[in-house]
Amino acid sequence: MQIYWTKINKIIEETPEVKTYLLDCPKDFTWEEGSHTHFALKGFNAGDKPNRSLIRHMSISTLPHENSIGITTRIREQCSEFKTVLRNLGVGDEVALFKTHSNVPLKREHKNVYLLSSGVGLATFRPLVLDYFERADNVNQIHSLNIDSSKDFLFTTIFESAPDKNFTSQFVDNRKDYYEEVKTLAADKNGLFYVVGSDEFLVQNIKVLREQGIKPEQIMLDKREHALPEFLSFDLSI
Repeated sequence: MQIYWTKINKIIEETPEVKTYLLDCPKDFTWEEGSHTHFALKGFNAGDKPNRSLIRHMSISTLPHENSIGITTRIREQCSEFKTVLRNLGVGDEVALFKTHSNVPLKREHKNVYLLSSGVGLATFRPLVLDYFERADNVNQIHSLNIDSSKDFLFTTIFESAPDKNFTSQFVDNRKDYYEEVKTLAADKNGLFYVVGSDEFLVQNIKVLREQGIKPEQIMLDKREHALPEFLSFDLSI
């Protein structure tokens, strides 16, 4: 397993609780839209076993041509050991990346694409939307729906409806409105539904989508293949 050590080159405060850490691109480090990586802090591999409290599974919120690896995360006042250490890092500090993989690249199958996310989960979709803006081939349209109870919505300059690009973006701040909207979107029985958020959020979205007649193969999750059945084998008879 190759570990890429790299430096923070910029920290962007997206909202009062959300920061994007822009990292230098190590030589030979490659990724595509929808990628996640293991993001580790100094000392994670100092002992006999990796210190898992210093490692997190994070989405990459940038595309390669932006020349920085973006890691966008929410850091609340009360937070984990990992977030506490991360909050105290600055430009020039080193972090590590390894095991990078994409579970949710943009499918180009002449269908409508729906991006369903919660809070900072939108960071996973930022590269997909940018990729679509650059090359819309074989994608009919994209609709993004994000729920964030903080009302500090992310990436609003990118997630802004653009009718000329067949792109619509919606932000809601409560579950009732969010799930009503999901049901409306699920009227498209041929659409592709990407879902990013906590496991609880995934389960609830899958339940709503399946009840509306959306098939498991139309639902894309940011999970490795072996974990998909655990989420997608939803029993409609329950």
